[in-house]
Amino acid sequence: MLRRFHDFWLRLLHPVARVLLRAGVGPDAVTFVGTAGVCAGALSFFPRGELFWGTIVVTAFVFSDMVDGQMARMSGRSSRWGAFLDSTLDRVGDAAVFGGLAVWYFGGGDDTVHACVALYALVMGTVVSYAKARAEGLSMTANVGIAERADRLVAVLVAAGLSGMGLPYVLPVVLWGLAAASTITVVQRVWAVRAQALALDRPGTGGTASSDDRQGGAG
Repeated sequence: MLRRFHDFWLRLLHPVARVLLRAGVGPDAVTFVGTAGVCAGALSFFPRGELFWGTIVVTAFVFSDMVDGQMARMSGRSSRWGAFLDSTLDRVGDAAVFGGLAVWYFGGGDDTVHACVALYALVMGTVVSYAKARAEGLSMTANVGIAERADRLVAVLVAAGLSGMGLPYVLPVVLWGLAAASTITVVQRVWAVRAQALALDRPGTGGTASSDDRQGGAG
């Protein structure tokens, strides 16, 4: 859904990436600092119920996810390592955001149900990403689904910010929506991969999975 805005943000952040490169800052450093900022903002503000300021801090650092990739392309330093690091630390940032909200609901928010919904949305969001990565590791694709990472992150941050501004019912509604959308996306990706796998595993196609693959060696 948010892919249509990707080019706009890349153009807007291009000067930032250029300045950082001229200052001798590497893409990996931006990735680490961005993730650290997201975690610090989410885990410092959200558990205390300061949802608005937590959203501001987290959002400021979330943009590093675009800056580091642009820096890598501009400097010719795109690599498998950078892609792996970026994807791995994305999961850490997501955990901090949803985990911080869950801690708030378990504590001062006094709402165990929505704390559990936040954790469920986190888990299913991770499964969404894993399904795609696992499919690609088996030479298939899983680029389907109604709730990609960018959509989930923007939705929860907007909802948290609005809740912090005095609209407390927005965040619970969005968390339920993300929990449902992530579940649907997992089903969509599993179904898409199943169709590809059955086609590849037909006799004579030479695409039968190895025993290691069937045992989930990349889990």
